[in-house]
This record gives sequence, structure tokens and C-alpha cells, in this order.
Amino acid sequence: MTQEVKNSPIEDFDWEAFEKGETHGEKSREELTKTYDESLNTVKDKEVIEGTIIALNKREAVVNIGYKSDGIIPVSEFRYNPDIKVGDTVEVFIENQEDKKGQLILSHRKARASRSWERINEALANDEIIKGYIKCRTKGGMIVDVFGIEAFLPGSQIDVKPIRDYDIFVGKTMEFKVVKINEEFKNVVVSHKALIEAELEQQKQEIISKLEKGQVLEGTVKNITSYGVFIDLGGVDGLIHITDLSWGRVNHPEEVVQLDQKLNVVILDFDNEKKRIALGLKQLHPHPWDALNADLKVGDKVKGRVVVMTDYGAFIEIAPGVEGLIHVSEMSWSQHLRSAQDFMKVGDEIEAVVLTLDRDERKMSLGLKQLKKDPWEDIEVRYPVGSKHTAKVRNFTNFGVFVEIEEGVDGLIHISDLSWTKKIKHPSEFTQIGADIDVQVLEIDKENRRLSLGHKQLEENPWDVFETVFTVGSVHEGTIVEMLDKGAVVALPYGVEGFATPKHLTKEDGSVAKVDEKLPFKVIEFNKDSKRIILSHSRTFEEEAPAAEKPAEKPAPKKRASKKAAAAEETPALNAPAATTTLGDLEALAALKEQLSKGK
Repeated sequence: MTQEVKNSPIEDFDWEAFEKGETHGEKSREELTKTYDESLNTVKDKEVIEGTIIALNKREAVVNIGYKSDGIIPVSEFRYNPDIKVGDTVEVFIENQEDKKGQLILSHRKARASRSWERINEALANDEIIKGYIKCRTKGGMIVDVFGIEAFLPGSQIDVKPIRDYDIFVGKTMEFKVVKINEEFKNVVVSHKALIEAELEQQKQEIISKLEKGQVLEGTVKNITSYGVFIDLGGVDGLIHITDLSWGRVNHPEEVVQLDQKLNVVILDFDNEKKRIALGLKQLHPHPWDALNADLKVGDKVKGRVVVMTDYGAFIEIAPGVEGLIHVSEMSWSQHLRSAQDFMKVGDEIEAVVLTLDRDERKMSLGLKQLKKDPWEDIEVRYPVGSKHTAKVRNFTNFGVFVEIEEGVDGLIHISDLSWTKKIKHPSEFTQIGADIDVQVLEIDKENRRLSLGHKQLEENPWDVFETVFTVGSVHEGTIVEMLDKGAVVALPYGVEGFATPKHLTKEDGSVAKVDEKLPFKVIEFNKDSKRIILSHSRTFEEEAPAAEKPAEKPAPKKRASKKAAAAEETPALNAPAATTTLGDLEALAALKEQLSKGK
């Protein structure tokens, strides 16, 4: 549908002047030009005036300042205000009234900057809310364009809740308050958080005034720390301590909740003055002990996961929130003190036996060794008296060696049962911890779970042979190996030792024998049971003297000696020294007997 345009003639139009080319009527061109110029605003370069946006596109804004031509300003200078539109009045800075192309050159950015510090100080003084454009990120916060000045927005002042992604704010226009100005360094600090804190404070008061213990609210996970979770309850924050997150053990809250997760929480406690709210999550669920299988009893086997290790034992979680303790003494039948870490570690899946169960106290003790047979049940069958075995040395005492034949079966080798011949002052002289040692079971003490063991019993008792060699009166060559207050230790043949008191160490010249001297010694006492040989060097020359005074009897010993020498050829190692001593002793006894007869 077209609209008709009606043209009405101008009654006083001067057609003659029009035909002559004079279109100005009565007024001359000069007059018209003067009138036109007077109708325009008078402007100066480098001046700030107001203009009106008459056209706007994505790249440019056309601004009319009442001048003979309009100015063009890039839209980027208005990015701090995304709501800019045609008809808005803006400040502009006149850079040039007319460039080479006759174009009016304007700048909105410079107009803002020329009054920026004045406007900034006014905003701070009047607590004014201003708009700013977030240009980019910087260390610790953001750079904001405010009145053409680059102001700093700290990260903590963006919002009341922690910001995890700063980049989402870049390019946004937001409202701010000026919180600090440093005139000397031309620094400006702004805050968006300050705008909403007052409103939130009022909300907090309203929320806290309506809180009740036991009340269930919906909240959002705001922040997660190592000790708990902060929940936003809609303007006020509450804390769920790590111990109130779950009935089970929680190493870190991140195992239970995630950031921005919505969940229901129960109010455990709150403080109106400090505005602290304690929340709970696990309290919304029944305690796992209440849901524990009613048929579970002592002696049952259960499976679980090791959640905590200590030196004295391990805590086993058999269900979320239900734990039992395996004491280290219940991990092995062995009685040797060991650490629980020798048997298991956190995270291990294990099976155990219920030893005690207290549902009221919510306590349970478990055992690991009960899964194996007690080695002492049939100890008499597996380790009868007289049986021989190989054991491992576990520990020393002054009186013996503790050994372990198998896990849980221990025994003691008394120091006197280590060797037939050696006089051992401490077991460490004979063996070492961790070494294997052959043993024979001597006695079983089932009640105290201890075996009496012997090592020397594995060999024939050499004292049965020594009894025939070191007869009383026999003389043997010995070496003094140690001097004591009560006498000297003498090393004899065949690895046996004897003892001589100080008075029996006097030599024929009157001096006293010393360590490492090799001398003849006479046996004056032999005790097989106590394994004791008493020796004397003095007797070797004191008792032979009377026999030497009778020259007539000298040939007789030579004949007997020759007979014994012949016998010694058959068993020289044992009999030769003993035979010689016995003959000399008989001569002394015969002489003593004759003297006694004359005296009578």
C-alpha cells in the first residue's frame, strides 16, 4: 500500500530569482552563511564537551556535538559500558576540529581521563557505586578500567566466596566501590565484594535468627580444607569438621565431597555472636554399628581393610564406620616382640577372627593368628623329648640363648648346655643372633609355652673319656692362659681346661708361674659331674723328691716305664702322660707308707 505525498506550492516563492539562479531570495549568500555559523556551537581544540550519540554500529559511534560536522569514535572506547545506545549523552574530547579530510576528531577515552582523578576522588568521598570494565588478569587479581584509569581489583574483593577461575570475569563490566586511592603512586583499588557484604550481613542475621539445632538445610560446598568443608547456606557459611563428614575414617574431605556440590546438612551448634555454625553430614545417616549384622558373634571370621597402623596394632574397617583392633600380640603365635608393620600395611585387605564384641561400647577386637593352628596343641607329638631340630637364635641373656624352632615355638638353651668343654661366660661367645643352631629337646613346659633345649647333647660327653685320661695323680703338660685372683686357668690337651690355686703355681726355684708359661701339672682332683679338674705344678717336684733319695729303687720304674711305653705306643694320644704320672705317684705313696710304718 502506497501513501500519497501531497505537495502544496509555496505562495511567496520568487520564480524570477529562481530562473536567474538566485535561490537565496532577498538574503545574500553572506548573510545566510553568517546565520548558519551563528547557529552552530562554538568549540575549541583540546576541550571537553558533551555530545549525543546519533548512530552506533559494532565498530563506530557517531557523535553530534552541535558542530557543523559530526565526530566518529571507536566503540572500543565505550566497552566499559555495554549498555551504550543511540541518544545517550557522552563526554568527548576535541582533538581536532577539522583534519585534512575535513573530519571532526573526537575521543571519549581522553575526555574520561581528563576528569578521571576528580571523578575517582568524588566516588570515594561519596561512597558511590561506579562501573568498570575488567580488562585482564594480573598477579593477585584483575585490572579494571574505571573512568579511563587502570584500577586494581584484588582477587579477594571480587566476591564473598573464593574465586577459582579468574578468567571468566575478563571482559565483563561490573559495579564497584573505590576503597583506596594512592595519589602519590596514582594507584586505585576497587572492590565488588564491598557492594554485597552489607546485604549479606543482613541476610546472615536473618538466617542465624531462624537456626535451630537439629535443623536440616540444603547447602553448597564452598571451600574444602584439610580439616573440614565450608558450606554456603544461602548467605551464611557453616563448617563441617572432617570428623562429622562420615562415620568411617576420612583422610581428606575431598574423598567425600566436591566443590559446588549441593547436599543436605544438619545443624549441630551455632554461635550468634561469632556467627559460627557447626554442621554435620554423617548425622543424617544411622550409625553403622546399629546396622551391624545381628548374627555376628565371637569366633566368626570377618574381612576388612587396614585403615590405621600403630606400633601396638592395626585398626581394621569391616564396614564403613565399624572398626576392630588387631593387637600385635594377636598377629602371630610367636612371643617375640615385633611391630605391627611387620605383618600388614594400610590398605591391605585381610581376614580375621572376632575375639571380643561389645555392641554397647561399639568396640571389637580381632585376631589374625587364630586363623592358624596353635603350634602348642600337639607339641609333645611334634617335638618330643630327645628329638633333634634346627632353631634360629633370637636373643641372648647372661644365662642362655633364646631360640625359635618355628613361629610360636620358642626354647631356651642354658649356657651350661652349649658346650661340654668350653667355659662360656656369655652366649655371644658361642653363637650370634639370627644364626641357625642344632638343638635337642630336653624338657617341655606346655603351660608356659617354653622348651628346654640343649646343644652339647648332640655330641657324646667327652668327660667320659677325660675320666680315664686325667686321673688323679697323673701329670700333663699345660699352658697358663689366664691369671685370676683365686688362681690360674690352665689349658690341657684335648681342649679341656683345669684350675690351679696360687699355692700350686710355685715353681721349683721359688718363683711363681706366669701367663703363657708351659709347665707340667699334676691332677689332684677330678670331678666329672661338675666338669672340674684341679691341678698343681708344685706337686710335680715336691712328691718326686723322696723317691729320688732311694737309688736302689730307680731301676724298677724304668722297667715299668718301659712296659707303659710299650702300651703308650698303642694309644699314645691318651695314655702316655697318664701312665707316667701314675707310676711316680705310686713310688711316693710307697715311701710315705713305709715312713708311717716306722713311726708306728
